[in-house]
Amino acid sequence: MNVKFWGVRGSIPTPGKHTVRYGGNTPCVEVRLDQEELIILDAGTGIRNLGDQLINNGESLKAYLLVTHPHWDHIQGFPFFKPAFISGNELTIVGTERKDKLLSEIIAEQMNRIYFPVQLQDLQAKIRFIPVKEEQEIEVFDARVRIIYVNHPGFTVGYRIEYKGKSLVYISDNEPFDRSVAPSLMNVEAVVKEKYSGAGGDPNQRVYDFCQDTDVLIHDTTYTPEEYIDRVGWGHSHYLFTVRIAAEANVKKLYLFHHDQNHSDDKVDDILRKCKKEVKSRGYKFQCEAAIENADFTM
Repeated sequence: MNVKFWGVRGSIPTPGKHTVRYGGNTPCVEVRLDQEELIILDAGTGIRNLGDQLINNGESLKAYLLVTHPHWDHIQGFPFFKPAFISGNELTIVGTERKDKLLSEIIAEQMNRIYFPVQLQDLQAKIRFIPVKEEQEIEVFDARVRIIYVNHPGFTVGYRIEYKGKSLVYISDNEPFDRSVAPSLMNVEAVVKEKYSGAGGDPNQRVYDFCQDTDVLIHDTTYTPEEYIDRVGWGHSHYLFTVRIAAEANVKKLYLFHHDQNHSDDKVDDILRKCKKEVKSRGYKFQCEAAIENADFTM
């Protein structure tokens, strides 16, 4: 698999001189299988640049878009994804839906004529939808994709892509699950709270098991531990929890992701240094890096 980051920032785009090195676009990750089959993880503002590259390369589109959840920063780039406007292209969108709202309706709502000049039905590409209604496994091209509910408002999932002996886990938004806090969280789906509350021992073991022995883990690392104290229930992790997941799951490489909108490049550098120090001091074996927009790697 070849992987490229097109957006690594969380919550809102952050252009400016303080975010130049790591990038200011919201989540989008490109995954290519051996025959160049395209899987896209999330449709934040980074997907616009991916679409522009596809157009510039003259590449036709037959791709899967795996959406973790429909918060704006994860879908707001979709209306600007140029390949979706071209007849003959094909896009399969995978994501969660609600009892009262289909996945197609969720994607279409941000393109309502009140908010946007082009509606979903006006797009010329062939678009189909695969709703995620429970934790499950699906086939995407020749890859196996496993799905897990994670602890974040908005009915959110993580994805594990397994292909030819390699595995990639993408969990863009996730918070440590605390049984004592869970009853007060009104914006987390009941089924998610039930699954984690009902797990024996550490409820976060569900995530550790999902990530077990993966080659690459891309995980939410929005806060410092000090910042997290005032943000419990917001659905994001501090860097010590992210490092713990990588250690407990015996991953080979960790990418810190979903950098906070208020963190400058220098602040992300500082978080990365502290994570590497933690890894070294505890004798962990995995590599740790911070995700950088436009950076790529091969698995």
